[in-house]
Amino acid sequence: MFAGKTLQGKTFWIALAGIVAAAVLSLFCGRYGLAPLNVVKAVLGLAERNMDANIVLSVRLPRIILTLLVGAGLAVSGAAFQDVFQNPLVSPDVLSVSSGAAFGAVLGIMLDTSESVLIVLALAMGCLSVFLTYMGAKIQRKVSVLSLVLSGIIMSALFNALISLMKYVADTETQLPAITYWLLGSFAATTYRHVLVVVVPILLGMAVLLTMGHKINILSLGDEEAQSLGIDPYWTRIGIIISATLVTAACITVTGIIGWMGLVIPHVARLLVGPNHSRLLPAAVLLGALFMTLMDLLARTLLPTEIPVGVLTALIGAPFFMFLFHRQAGM
Repeated sequence: MFAGKTLQGKTFWIALAGIVAAAVLSLFCGRYGLAPLNVVKAVLGLAERNMDANIVLSVRLPRIILTLLVGAGLAVSGAAFQDVFQNPLVSPDVLSVSSGAAFGAVLGIMLDTSESVLIVLALAMGCLSVFLTYMGAKIQRKVSVLSLVLSGIIMSALFNALISLMKYVADTETQLPAITYWLLGSFAATTYRHVLVVVVPILLGMAVLLTMGHKINILSLGDEEAQSLGIDPYWTRIGIIISATLVTAACITVTGIIGWMGLVIPHVARLLVGPNHSRLLPAAVLLGALFMTLMDLLARTLLPTEIPVGVLTALIGAPFFMFLFHRQAGM
């Protein structure tokens, strides 16, 4: 038992050190070459506001901050959803929040709105899609886990059909490329405004989820056991779902759809620290932030042109999840 606790402690410190190393490396690396000394001077405020300093402080730094927030948010949301629905194949978009937010963003592009309006539309439609999923899951005034999942599948199909319709009627010269690129997921156009838009909902939702680790542990024992321990399983699930949905919707509104993060990272965290959510959720936060930062670094440096990070996470996440699946099946 002592060795297990020591291993878990090492996992947190290694992940934290990895995050710092990946963030520092991201400051130095990119398609535009910078002298290491100029990067250090820019970060410390010792350099004049020249092109090098602008690239470090106005382009790379906000992008790194956003990758940390989005990676941590998607990972912890995925971990929470998987255990609330007691299904290891659940991801943060199980309640149609991804497809709803995507439809809102596509609608904003079709209406040729400003970026701020597009973000608001994506966030609003993401939340609306979850509300519609919840209302559709009500059967005789009761909502079960199964009915929520089925309703989420239905709403996702509906919003995906609407997105396909929008792409069909979109202008092929301007609107369709913008829609396609947004759906691929990217941090390419990140600014401090994007960070300011999402930092509060992401941190707020994550804080709620991290404080509910013990209650999620009790929920996994079953509703009757949870009630006997003084926890209302229905409202506890609702609180977790609302928090995880808020985090997921906020992430998607500024980056587009980035798949596999909320599915794979919770499994990695579970293998490293075990199923106790008091440790699992913080581990998911750290591993998600680390993985997303590394993926964005690869997206910027792997090829002469930037790869959409959503494509990269799918290319790496899908075979890695297959490896985890066979590893667990063989245990």
